[in-house]
Amino acid sequence: MGGLKTLDEWLSWQESLHTQEIDLGLQRVQTVYKKLFPKGVPFQVITVAGTNGKGSTIAFIDSIYQQSPYKVGKFTSPHLLKYNERFTINGEMLSDSVICDAFAEIERFRKEISLTYFEFSTLAALIMFSKEKADVAVLEIGLGGRLDSVNVVDPDVSIITNIAIDHTDYLGDTRELIGVEKAGIMRSHTPCICGDSNPPQSIKNHANNIGAVLTFINMPYLGKINLQGEHQKYNATLAIEAVNQLQSKLPISQNHIAQGVENASLLGRFQLKTINNKIIVLDVAHNEAAIQVLAKTLKADKVPSIAIFSALEDKNIELMINAIDPLIGEWLLVPLKVNRAISTEDLIQKFNLRNKIKVCDDMLVAIRRALNAQQYQRIVIFGSFHTVADAMKILDKF
Repeated sequence: MGGLKTLDEWLSWQESLHTQEIDLGLQRVQTVYKKLFPKGVPFQVITVAGTNGKGSTIAFIDSIYQQSPYKVGKFTSPHLLKYNERFTINGEMLSDSVICDAFAEIERFRKEISLTYFEFSTLAALIMFSKEKADVAVLEIGLGGRLDSVNVVDPDVSIITNIAIDHTDYLGDTRELIGVEKAGIMRSHTPCICGDSNPPQSIKNHANNIGAVLTFINMPYLGKINLQGEHQKYNATLAIEAVNQLQSKLPISQNHIAQGVENASLLGRFQLKTINNKIIVLDVAHNEAAIQVLAKTLKADKVPSIAIFSALEDKNIELMINAIDPLIGEWLLVPLKVNRAISTEDLIQKFNLRNKIKVCDDMLVAIRRALNAQQYQRIVIFGSFHTVADAMKILDKF
């Protein structure tokens, strides 16, 4: 692949190489992984699966290890503004050239095996963390667990944050079926921590079948925390338990843990901004369970609110809307420029009360309209990573 020089060139080529955006299965990626890492990766691994709360739990773990003498790698997806956000070492994004070098390394071993965009990024993360001599890496499962490309790596600790209904086309349409997919990240004789308050039986069954060491954690963290929302206290406890499970290999003080939890921050998770005395809330909530959590956090301050909303068509959009509609005085709908986006015409059909919605040509029009709506003090922007990313690019210019 001598012709590929820039990161953008690499990424568009990857999209054309394997046209199916989501193609679950470990066979392709495992073959390449074994060639790259015949003895496995040379660092401790924490893998994190779950329907919601993965990003926050990972942010806490990452921040805790940044307080310590250890080098920590973090792999997450999707990105909001820049592809490089997916890969950090000690909180710093890796550069275009380091990422391109990792892609070139994959090419040397891939031969005729077709890999998806996400499989490339997974292998690239492992190569870069290995070259950067990371002591520990936190890896986010992109979709499900059992067949997600991150699951080629044997974790030292795994986390299942919670189980809710999402991605039903790929994972099944009940919590028990989805539990089977998430449980696939467990390993025999290896700790797995689950934060679900009402875990599906399928998770316990799988742990028993393979002899995984399963712990359920459902306690809020009582120390200082900067991420907004009651649920973040539970995510913090999960993160701390994962770090404690690795204490024998990577000892870290309670003081560093507390400092790490307090310092953790995360783009697009109840992220607040103020413009013209209006509070803007940016949240990537994109399924019913996440939007219920968003609604609960919004309810803590009774402020008249206007929403800017759009979503992907494979979501249960009616349930997403109903979970928050009582708190929203007006909805501004914006089109998304991505393949899986719902059309504005179809989105309108999902609303019961048509008098509460206005269709906007684009995000800029929606933001201007919301800022000029005198009766609303709070603007809530949510529904998809793409919705929030589009808004962030515009709000940065205000």
